[in-house]
Amino acid sequence: MASEAPPFWWEKPDWRAFGLSPLSAAYAFVAGRRLHKTRREKMSAPVLCVGNFTVGGTGKTPVAIALAKQARSMGFAPGILSRGHGGGFSSPHIVDAHHDAARHVGDEPLLLAEHAPVAVTANRAAGARLLMEQHGCNFLIMDDGFQSARIHIDYALMVVDARYGLGNGRVIPAGPLRARVVDQLVHAHALLRMGEGSAADAVVRQAARAGKPIFDARTRPCNAGRFAGRRFLAFAGIGHPEKFFDTVSKAGATVVLTRPFPDHHFYAADELDELLAMARAEDLELITTAKDAVRLRHGAASPEFLKHLNVLEIETVFDQEQAPARIINETVESWKLRRLAG
Repeated sequence: MASEAPPFWWEKPDWRAFGLSPLSAAYAFVAGRRLHKTRREKMSAPVLCVGNFTVGGTGKTPVAIALAKQARSMGFAPGILSRGHGGGFSSPHIVDAHHDAARHVGDEPLLLAEHAPVAVTANRAAGARLLMEQHGCNFLIMDDGFQSARIHIDYALMVVDARYGLGNGRVIPAGPLRARVVDQLVHAHALLRMGEGSAADAVVRQAARAGKPIFDARTRPCNAGRFAGRRFLAFAGIGHPEKFFDTVSKAGATVVLTRPFPDHHFYAADELDELLAMARAEDLELITTAKDAVRLRHGAASPEFLKHLNVLEIETVFDQEQAPARIINETVESWKLRRLAG
């Protein structure tokens, strides 16, 4: 489970959720006011935001990568804006996928930087200008930032996990919602349901009643065939590690042991020694996610550990084949209308 997301957030509301309701009401008021009242700077390039309603992993980063690839295939020069996780830069920084440390820029920006220039900054307007002026980017994708960004969003695609939905449906700190759904939905342009399950059905119906387009997508292993028939100790420090363990199994592998870690976890040398020892004791191979692999390559992992590590790469596949192109086109049309309106 995500380090910032207590397990009870994803369960039926109990005494903890009810007890925190007054704080949630205050948080929801402030968050809603920010969404409705914040003045947003308008960029000279189209801005597509890949956001979510909740704290925790919903698969935004693979979606942002898929849309960056689509934009590039349509002749655009995409650039990506990210807040990063635990970043240490006071001014906008363009990620160097080969030399930057994950601890400084975050694991997700390093993954994103393999597909497009990425600016890591809390000041997304400054990051956008850097991408446009120094890297010639003419289409901007925000990975997260829907609730807090200070730049105008031409198209907001809200990603919701079909397996976990909105958790207990309560606002922080009683639940995982970043603001009330009604306050967020009014500023969203479309909803993307990721994966399989029925937990997102209620918000999908709510979005449909509001006239928002509904898209469906799933993640697919890029290199699944090579793992079929092999036995693994699977470990992951992501929002919902159990989703990764299931994906390994669906790739035809046998997951004998699992070790979940907190989201964005930076592994210590003794933890890696323990994982390697456990795998050897059971005659298993090690496997993890691409996000974890980025942190390991730029962290405490020794060459010996990395030599024994397998990485399951994933990609986002839209059920509606034309959905990515439609999202890009509608972002551009919204930007053109904004420009005409002055």
